[in-house]
Amino acid sequence: MKTVFADTAYWVAVVNPRDDLHEKAIQVSQSLGNHRIVISEMVLAEFLNIFSKYGDALRGAAVNLIKKLKDDPNTKIVPQTSMQFNEALNFFADRPDKEWSLTDCASFKIMETENIREALSHDRHFLQAGLIALLRTQE
Repeated sequence: MKTVFADTAYWVAVVNPRDDLHEKAIQVSQSLGNHRIVISEMVLAEFLNIFSKYGDALRGAAVNLIKKLKDDPNTKIVPQTSMQFNEALNFFADRPDKEWSLTDCASFKIMETENIREALSHDRHFLQAGLIALLRTQE
């Protein structure tokens, strides 16, 4: 079974039908067939922060999605730990030439640990890190 990492923008696009990437996110997800998703609590926190200002309906949809993900056997949620935070911080500090967020850095380290090369993402930072951003590369 294929394993992919899912970034914040992917989840935003899935939940918000008005998002520019909504159709693309659905299409790419369907094209993967049976797959496993890895996501981090950092990504989920970033996702919820975005939806904090979108009103009750989308905010509720965001919370419900996370509850479903927690119960989905094909989804692995990597917990936020002090060690993970420190690894991401060091990765962040070692790359002052990049505009990568701390969440990006944590995601890249998780992908390295899990041996994942593809991300459900549109973020060009994944490309800069030598990874595949599926929402950019598939038509």
